[in-house]
Amino acid sequence: MAAERSFPDSFIDEDPQKALEALNEVLQGDADNAEWFCQRAYAHILLKNYSCAVDDAKKAQQLKPSLSQAFMRTGIAEYHLKHYESAQEAFTQGHELDVSDKSFEVWIKRCQEMMEDQTKCSSVNLTPAAPPVKHDWYQTDSQVIVTVMTKNVPKDGVCVSFMEKELSAKIKLETGDSYNFDLHLLHPIVPQQSNFKILTTKVEIKMKKKDAIRWEKLEGEGQESNIKHFNPNQYPTSSHCTHKWDKMVLDLNEEEKNENMEGDAALNKLFQQIYSDGSDEVKRAMNKSFMESGGTVLSTNWRDVGKRKVDVKPPDDVEYKKY
Repeated sequence: MAAERSFPDSFIDEDPQKALEALNEVLQGDADNAEWFCQRAYAHILLKNYSCAVDDAKKAQQLKPSLSQAFMRTGIAEYHLKHYESAQEAFTQGHELDVSDKSFEVWIKRCQEMMEDQTKCSSVNLTPAAPPVKHDWYQTDSQVIVTVMTKNVPKDGVCVSFMEKELSAKIKLETGDSYNFDLHLLHPIVPQQSNFKILTTKVEIKMKKKDAIRWEKLEGEGQESNIKHFNPNQYPTSSHCTHKWDKMVLDLNEEEKNENMEGDAALNKLFQQIYSDGSDEVKRAMNKSFMESGGTVLSTNWRDVGKRKVDVKPPDDVEYKKY
């Protein structure tokens, strides 16, 4: 029976066009199913058919006024059409239906900011466009990192919203302009374990992968990102001025070296730096003392520890037990 068909978000994420065709088929036989209209709106959003998404989401609202997801999708589609007032109204209504969904608050704030920006733009004379912001992304086994190369961003000048398959960021540039971007990610992330960092030469956004798999690209099907993938160990293929890129890499490395750390993180970084810069004797001394003492002693004096076994020396208030 048609009513038994199911169209979860994961199915639509995998192939929005295929999901759209399937939803078109079932809605011909059941034109009163609010959930299916809502999911077809989601497929249209992924395919950037924003006007069609608005029509379907509003149809879902009419069929089931209590369906908060229909208001969410109406708002997202209106937002992409730059109808910020209509989008804010939809998000507000949806939030009233489901106050536990904090993503409504994020979208409402975004709409307010965009409307404020529009007001500012309309009240001042046109000024030359700001130079393009250079940005790229790379990945590790556990994280995806998006780097925005911009200097002197204020400490309160970055707002980033993490959702399972969406990233939204607003960065205040040194010129006073705002740089905004929204990404529909290829694979899910863990929002609670994702964060960003502001340095003097860049803004670094780190997203925790939900699954330890390699991402072939940053954004999902139907999304065309201008954020290039970057291998930190290679020059960008589009770079024609390697000396400038060398300087940028050196600047970034120096910035990370000077980054303020506290507690165990600062201590570990100090030990790593000593080991990295040390002679072969220093490295041998550190390895031997650490291993023989069960991690309670770390010495750089090979003349001392090289001719004896290093004893376990736990702190005064700690009892050492060998398991």
